[in-house]
Amino acid sequence: MNTKNKQFFLRENEFIENNEKLSEKSKRRMKKPKADNTLRAYEADWLDFYDWCHHHDLQALPAEPETIVNYINDLADDAKANTVSRRLSAISENHKAAGCEEKNPCRGGLVRNALDAIKREKGTIQRGKSPLLIEDLQDIACCFNTEEIAGIRDKALLLTGFMGAFRRSELVRIDVEDLTFAREGIIILVSQSKGDQEGQGEFVAIPYNSDPEVCAVIALQNWINIAQIRTGALFRPLNKYQQVRPRRLTDKSVALIVKRYAALIGRNADDFAGHSLRRGFATSAAQ
Repeated sequence: MNTKNKQFFLRENEFIENNEKLSEKSKRRMKKPKADNTLRAYEADWLDFYDWCHHHDLQALPAEPETIVNYINDLADDAKANTVSRRLSAISENHKAAGCEEKNPCRGGLVRNALDAIKREKGTIQRGKSPLLIEDLQDIACCFNTEEIAGIRDKALLLTGFMGAFRRSELVRIDVEDLTFAREGIIILVSQSKGDQEGQGEFVAIPYNSDPEVCAVIALQNWINIAQIRTGALFRPLNKYQQVRPRRLTDKSVALIVKRYAALIGRNADDFAGHSLRRGFATSAAQ
């Protein structure tokens, strides 16, 4: 992935490279201030923030404090306090690497107060979201309105998320080019997975399901054909006229879609979020 156009400066810091007052020895040591695993985690965190800003038509670098506050509050709906803190660290470190040390928005009182509020709310009473089980998914399958493109997309999204045990951040980063349809099902290349320590990408295979109503492969084929997506982001938002927009669906949207369908089958929407798909697959597999 080319992160330079995503404004990720920690890996290749132009401000260090172009500083003529620094010796070559200093540059070599300062070019890589973090361990490889930390850099990969920060890169993924920054990309999530960058994509969120892009979706909301906001500037990521330098970011306004209010932008960061709104981002971490969206993030806190489905993330632990430690995850929010790590995202802030990544945003702060990238601002420093980009030469925004003096105007680092993460250092201001507004952002600190917002983080403190999230930590207080989450605290020790924080509990994980409920898993969306296969039984729930079968009930939800009856709620998809496949006469409308939104229902076709949502069916493909939820079935793929469950059957592939994807994190919501992984789901929204899938491109059509990452899909390989085979006789047995579909193979999906997942880049920047949390478990992919080498950064090489991972392959997830989803077979055809004997029940076509909960078959992720069929649902994906229908979505791609109806939406006429030939390149780029697989899952996309729709405008008010139910037209597919040329941008990537956000992970926040995934959480909202999960909540909406959970409510349709009589469950408490607040108990569910984007991670419910991954947890549901693991729980159902263990039963």
